[in-house]
Amino acid sequence: MKCIEQQSGGSKVDTIGFLLVPDFSMIAFTAAVEPLRLANHISGKELYRWVLLSPNGGVERASNGIRICVDHAIADAPALSTVMVCSGVGGHWYEDRAMFSWMRRSAAQGIAFGALCTASHILARAGLLNGYRCTIHWENMAGFAETFPEIEATGELFTIDRNRFTCAGGTAATDMMLHLIAARHGEKLAMDIAEQLLHTKIRAGSIRQQEELHANPVLDHEDLNAAVAVMQANIEEPLDLLTLAAELGQSRRNLERLFRKYMNCSPAKYYLGLRMKRARQLLCQTRMSVMEVSISCGFISATHFSKCYRDHFGVAPRNDRQSQRHSPLAAAHEFAGLT
Repeated sequence: MKCIEQQSGGSKVDTIGFLLVPDFSMIAFTAAVEPLRLANHISGKELYRWVLLSPNGGVERASNGIRICVDHAIADAPALSTVMVCSGVGGHWYEDRAMFSWMRRSAAQGIAFGALCTASHILARAGLLNGYRCTIHWENMAGFAETFPEIEATGELFTIDRNRFTCAGGTAATDMMLHLIAARHGEKLAMDIAEQLLHTKIRAGSIRQQEELHANPVLDHEDLNAAVAVMQANIEEPLDLLTLAAELGQSRRNLERLFRKYMNCSPAKYYLGLRMKRARQLLCQTRMSVMEVSISCGFISATHFSKCYRDHFGVAPRNDRQSQRHSPLAAAHEFAGLT
């Protein structure tokens, strides 16, 4: 983070603007702000300042309904070293040409830019990720990759590429900020902050989100993790069960038993659930046609795809797309069942 101001003692102060857009993620926002507050508290110095921004000033509403009074509209923003854009539900549809122009002008002046949660969509739409690596929340990865195929999306917890900082959202924002603080002010301060936050381990940005998700008692089985990983890597061209078993060095019978024991369903049903989940993400986060979505999820017939989708979610693909777009908060409540 670029420093633009000095304290009386000569040390530099980073001034960070948190740019909030409608339905921003409260957890990602607070997870990024609190490490800065604690950096000042623990060091006994003003290492960081932060201001809250929105496109037009006034009050901005988080996806949980809480309203935040911001300090400035972007047109009246003070001198900044970094801007962290924070979005959430519906971030993949957010359009504000005036804000995008302001972002481009700010970046041209040397201001660093970060993205929390779904805000990588916003940075990409503003043209600020051209030539940069980035990450985004795992449920937005498929839609992002389809919308911006020229941008490398890593799937990591967070990605720092020169003066672009992007994270998957949630508590990953804390890990990213701790790494940025460590780079500026040393690892000891970052570790002291983590201790205050009861954040037992500062995670590396290179950790892939899906690896973190699978590191739980339900999926704490090497063969099961391997099977799920192969399924996820073969959504567009699904493998039949015999090929999947051979790929894993398992018998079909063992694979069936493994999924019945740990997932309470057959491998085929779980695999179909993964494909349906990907389909719903693409339908709700991109402008792909139903036919294009069906092909991307391994169906050669749109009719068969629509029937599977209706059986799985209880609604036709087109109707689901309409309802999700008209009710953005509904998209936040991710369907849990793959079984």
